Amino acid sequence: MGTFVLTDALIQTTTAVADWVLVLPLILALLGAAAALMLRKTANLCFLLAMLVVVAIIACEITLLLRVFESGPLSMTMGKWLPPFGISFVADLFGAGFALAASVVTLVVLVYAEGERGQGVDDNFHAMVLLLLAGVTGSFLTGDLFNLYVWFEVMLIASFGLMVLGGRPLQLDGAVKYGFLNFLATAFFLLALGLLYGLLGTLNMADILRGAPLANPAAIATIAGILLLAFGMKAAAFPLNAWLPASYHTPPAAISALLAGLLTKVGAYALLRSLVVVLPASRDLLEPVLVAIAAATLLIAPLGAIAETNLRRAIGFLVIGGIGSVLAGVAVPSLEGVSGAGLYVFHAMLTMTALYLVAGLIERATGATDTRHMGGLYAASAPLSILFLVLILATAGVPPFLGFWPKLLLLQASLGQGGWSGGLLAGALLINAVLTLIAGSRLWAHVFWRPAPGGATVLPMARGAVWTGFGATAALAALIVAAGLWPNGLFEILAVGAPDMIDPARYVEAVGLAGVAP
Repeated sequence: MGTFVLTDALIQTTTAVADWVLVLPLILALLGAAAALMLRKTANLCFLLAMLVVVAIIACEITLLLRVFESGPLSMTMGKWLPPFGISFVADLFGAGFALAASVVTLVVLVYAEGERGQGVDDNFHAMVLLLLAGVTGSFLTGDLFNLYVWFEVMLIASFGLMVLGGRPLQLDGAVKYGFLNFLATAFFLLALGLLYGLLGTLNMADILRGAPLANPAAIATIAGILLLAFGMKAAAFPLNAWLPASYHTPPAAISALLAGLLTKVGAYALLRSLVVVLPASRDLLEPVLVAIAAATLLIAPLGAIAETNLRRAIGFLVIGGIGSVLAGVAVPSLEGVSGAGLYVFHAMLTMTALYLVAGLIERATGATDTRHMGGLYAASAPLSILFLVLILATAGVPPFLGFWPKLLLLQASLGQGGWSGGLLAGALLINAVLTLIAGSRLWAHVFWRPAPGGATVLPMARGAVWTGFGATAALAALIVAAGLWPNGLFEILAVGAPDMIDPARYVEAVGLAGVAP
């Protein structure tokens, strides 16, 4: 790889106290998971501990986001090993913003789950939720591809444990499908890492993006193709998406919401980071493949939602359709495209979580999971019907809800791209919005508007469940509406964060490798 030259930035081994805000969220999540595991027999205390830990993590990540917004990307390398040899954590605006959204989603799910799970349940739920949050946060903030693999494994262990929590046969069936495909994706990821390290001698992202242009283009493109396969499987992109609707509806709704809000978004973020930032030349070679995958995912996923009768399985197809939108931004890596992809990941983390939470409330009220056995819920709970409709409109990208803005940016990027690829993506984005609206309207009409089938009744909801379940979901929906009505803050972050993704010079400088020979 050439001669490694020390610079003042690399020689500096002391870390400012303020910089520890970068790793504090990970430390808090891991220590909180260990403490929750020890306190699992005292359910109420365990819940309070988990809430305090997540609130502390949110405070750290707000501080981190403001720090990065003002001063640029922030980096730490562990154990006094100089980069690129040490394990680096790096926060830019995209990574810090997604980590904050993940923590907010986790806080809402914890509150919701208290009403769904009941009092005094002594299991490992809170410990595994905090462990999952640690894996997700580490994935967003890591600056090393092997470390990303490690955090993927942490997420996989925690999510698999959450999926089988309760041990019902349907959960075990879904967990097998989920686990098999994700283990396979992890194997492909590890294969790509081995080839990349053998070719470049490094897995530090900042070092890779400096060294990749000097390596064999065909070999680098092959590795990028394997990464596309691995991360595409984890993100549930077409045609590797069948595992998601077959598994996400099997655990309790709170767990489904957490998985839908976090896991596929980490896969989509990994695609954005690896292909747009780290290996942009290989992304250019793979562009026709990315365009085809994005268009197919955008078009086929909402058709699956239209054909589906199980409520949460149908929402699972809507989750997949959103991954197509992110892939469209990866396929068109202009400022508008990257901004649209990043904003869509943020939007989907909030909106998909809220949709699954509403689905859990609907199932609790009707005692059914299939929409053919639901109906007449509008008269029984008008607020719940309005909540569901707002989230469907946000998912479809209807203005002025949050989902409209990333769709608009992606449409502008596709039209600006021109050619057959830009036209195909623009058409797919518009058709996806229409099909998503049809699928969501169909679900709303079946669940709320049409008369209840014979013998079906609306079950009363306990007062505690109203406050924890409906209250938490309504708060998250209010955040989605507010972000859609007043998106200026998000656009200010995108105006600074998207250029750092396309031209990661500040990212490399933060790691301490600027001016170092690759």
